[in-house]
Amino acid sequence: MLQAHGPQGWWPGDTPFEVCVGAILTQNTNWRNVERALQNLKAAGPFTPEALWRLPPERLAELIRPAGYFNIKAGRLRNFLTLVMEEFAGSLERLFALPTSELRERVLAVRGIGHETADSIVLYAAERAVFVVDAYTLRIAFRHSLVDQDCDYDLLQETFTAALESDVPLFKDYHALLVRVGKDHCKKQAPLCAGCPLQPCSNPASRANRSERITTKGGLATRFGSP
Repeated sequence: MLQAHGPQGWWPGDTPFEVCVGAILTQNTNWRNVERALQNLKAAGPFTPEALWRLPPERLAELIRPAGYFNIKAGRLRNFLTLVMEEFAGSLERLFALPTSELRERVLAVRGIGHETADSIVLYAAERAVFVVDAYTLRIAFRHSLVDQDCDYDLLQETFTAALESDVPLFKDYHALLVRVGKDHCKKQAPLCAGCPLQPCSNPASRANRSERITTKGGLATRFGSP
């Protein structure tokens, strides 16, 4: 994948805090919409946990409107900001100073933040070696017979973690490259296998095009192949 597509440079963001906000806002939308929401937040005043936390909820929701589901996402973002403000004196650095397992659990405990979002924050913002998996990862792993169709988030994550050296830059680029291959080639319907860097696929085309029911633990899609 690296030879075919090169380094992906994930996660876009000027600061760890911007990475956190972006990870929360990117749920169920594309990055272009997230960028517009981030621009609105930056233009509205200081882009800090305290400044965003003190915004009226309706104002915060309006600013992030381009990211979609803005009322829901504003609530999730405020929940995360409340964690930082009330438990860590507004310091993201204090939160990120926790041991990796405890940090992950604290972020996961924030209402509205699932496994994928929490792990994205831990890996890309806190720079901890926690491998992020998503629906693209599941689709590719299933089609290459690495996991079964009933694989949940934890098992899928462990499959990759056990096979790779525990390394932050490696985990970042590996996850990003899987997303790239999922978007460009390993599509939900009519996968474009020609030119895919992971060819040959070990599954027949009939299996690759099926919509398999999977579990939903950890925020994975309710059907194989989403998004």
